[in-house]
Amino acid sequence: MNRNAHCPGPSRRDVLKFGSVAVAAAAAGPALAHRARGADHTSNDPAVIFVWLPGGPPHQDTFDMKPDAPAEYRGAFRPIQTNVPGIQICEHMPRLATVTDKYSIIRSIAHTFADHGGGHKRFLTGRDPLQPTGFVNDTPMVGSMAAEVLKHRKAAVPNYVNVCDGGRQGIDVFSFGSAYLGPQTHPFTVAGDPAEPKFEVRGLSPVQGAEAKMPDRIALLNQLDRPLSGPDLTNGARAIEPLRGRALDLVTKDSARTAFDLSKEPRKLRERYGMHRYGQRALMARRLVEHGSNWVTVVMENATPPGEKMKESHSYNWDSHAVNCHIFEDTQFKLGFLDQAISALIEDLYARGLNKRVLLVVTGEFGRTPKVEYSKGTQTKVTQPGRDHWPQAQSVLVSGACKTGLVVGSTTSKAEVPKDRPMTPNDLWATVFTHLGIDYNATAFPDGSGRPMPMLPFGDPIRELV
Repeated sequence: MNRNAHCPGPSRRDVLKFGSVAVAAAAAGPALAHRARGADHTSNDPAVIFVWLPGGPPHQDTFDMKPDAPAEYRGAFRPIQTNVPGIQICEHMPRLATVTDKYSIIRSIAHTFADHGGGHKRFLTGRDPLQPTGFVNDTPMVGSMAAEVLKHRKAAVPNYVNVCDGGRQGIDVFSFGSAYLGPQTHPFTVAGDPAEPKFEVRGLSPVQGAEAKMPDRIALLNQLDRPLSGPDLTNGARAIEPLRGRALDLVTKDSARTAFDLSKEPRKLRERYGMHRYGQRALMARRLVEHGSNWVTVVMENATPPGEKMKESHSYNWDSHAVNCHIFEDTQFKLGFLDQAISALIEDLYARGLNKRVLLVVTGEFGRTPKVEYSKGTQTKVTQPGRDHWPQAQSVLVSGACKTGLVVGSTTSKAEVPKDRPMTPNDLWATVFTHLGIDYNATAFPDGSGRPMPMLPFGDPIRELV
């Protein structure tokens, strides 16, 4: 699959056999036997659903169309009117056009890192990366920072979740790494296609037949993890206690399994979201924030439905170079799924009153070049249109717990650079942190050398949205 053609006694194993989530927690260090405190409940805390479109969707072919620009800039798509007078979006998002009063569009965010790795790191951490390429973070991803600050909040489900394609769950695939905050702030990752009939969330259930033996195994594990002699000078046991407790809750209680179980939803609603990976992941995100998750990242890449093969003229993600795909065929295809999933999610958040506490953010790491380029496709072997990387401008959709029905900022006549209200990703994250109730200006974390590092080096909440 061409995902990015252009860019580069009893044994310890027996003791830990009760579930993969607990294995992961136990591997982080010694632990105490009792579970973390906090009753199962549906949280009323503010939450974020972060929809990540890696590769960089074309802003001028989605939310920032330029119908008066020359043909080589405006592309093949036409704008349509939305239900908010004066706001137009791409014709291939007709459902989103009917709910524009329930979201806002930011059109003037920009940065300077044009490589996917550098772009991911710059956008997702709020800092210029030390290396302009590669996906390994040297500072934490914003989701990990939020998870660290909000770790005291207890819910029936993991506070921080990532749902993505199978094989794409590595923490460094999308620069989701936590750097000096450590793996305890990594998301609980759900990989696979939830639209598949046999899809399951791995690691939420104990191995069959192991339930009765679990108390003895936990007690023995506690003994094995006890310091060999003297006090626990590093406080390792104390540090891992919440991790172990949350892991045990996941594998011993039904609440988490219920939250992830899409079969609990009416078939009609599932079909409204779309019986494809985009739609079912969006629905899972709604269920998770409803059950208490504070941050759910939803990665939307390959839109190919279950049982079908990706077309040769399409790209795995949103990286729409001409060598990767026919940009207009590929984007039209993906937008059909995105339009259905995001419009359904927005409607559902509002129908359930979740819009009052859930902020939805939909974006990639950058936009695409204003001028269409042509090249021979790696898969199709024919000349086709595409657009290259363009961090100088991009569009972001925000919905839910913000002011809606607005367009914030603008770009120049060919969608090259911000014209009005220039912003950076930091302003977006300042808005998100403020929504979560985090005083990011007064919050810092010690880096590897012990030096305090602020959550954001700069950035202000977007005043039009808060």
